[in-house]
Amino acid sequence: MTGATGRLGTLIAQALRDRGDEVTILSRSADKGDVQWDPEAGPAPAEALAGRDAVVHLAGEDIAQRWNDEVLERIRRSREVGTRNLVQGIAAAEPRPKTLVSASAVGYYGNRHDPIDEDAQPGNDVLADICVAWEREADKASELGLRVARIRTGVVLDRQGGALPKMLLPFRLGVGGPIAGGRQPLPWIHVEDVVGIYLAAIDDERYSGPVNATAPHPVTNKEFSKALGKALKRPAIAPVPAFAVRILYGGMAMLVVDGQRALPRRALELGYEFRHPDLDEALRSALRET
Repeated sequence: MTGATGRLGTLIAQALRDRGDEVTILSRSADKGDVQWDPEAGPAPAEALAGRDAVVHLAGEDIAQRWNDEVLERIRRSREVGTRNLVQGIAAAEPRPKTLVSASAVGYYGNRHDPIDEDAQPGNDVLADICVAWEREADKASELGLRVARIRTGVVLDRQGGALPKMLLPFRLGVGGPIAGGRQPLPWIHVEDVVGIYLAAIDDERYSGPVNATAPHPVTNKEFSKALGKALKRPAIAPVPAFAVRILYGGMAMLVVDGQRALPRRALELGYEFRHPDLDEALRSALRET
């Protein structure tokens, strides 16, 4: 695994170990992982990849920071160059792993309010361009004989990481509400289902190509705000105008001002059973220990 010291990586690694799998972590810091590797410095160490059943690739610069040209270049390079170097390491491994499960994001689709699934074309904004380059490098592993699954993840509901903790303070203060009119779709998913989809992609040979890791019932930002206010027993009526979000977050504002009505068609076709398909229940679960 790469990116295994992050929140999602920690949960996936623990789930694998809990069921008896052996997990080797590739990390920039030797004290944080089994094998030291800087994804942007050169190919991944072939000896760490040889004979593995699967490689899970999560490493990438944190996207949740104020953007400027330098930050966007780090975000792009960490994904494009890092994935290219991982695949080069896989090419040199003997025997090669059988499967690559690589992270991606619903940002691939751009700002899309119509219902879309994995067959939709990519968007034309900066995040879509990054996702396209990211997935293109991952898919090169298929030329080496690997099964490649690309997991396009939505907004993860997790009490300890991601977007949800950042949303809680204004709602708890009673000043939470819909952003930029609230009509934009919010492709949410509970963190336990993200882990579940990754494990399914590792185990099930039918998982290949893009797979949306989003709940079956996407909602609008307004609907999500109402549900979050209900879960916190706080009002959710204070609208946040788009210009205020752009002043606060700069270019990163598109993460909350725009959205994608991305549906998990592929996971449902393959029989994945969501543990948290209902938003109200998913929020109660995610907030239980906050």
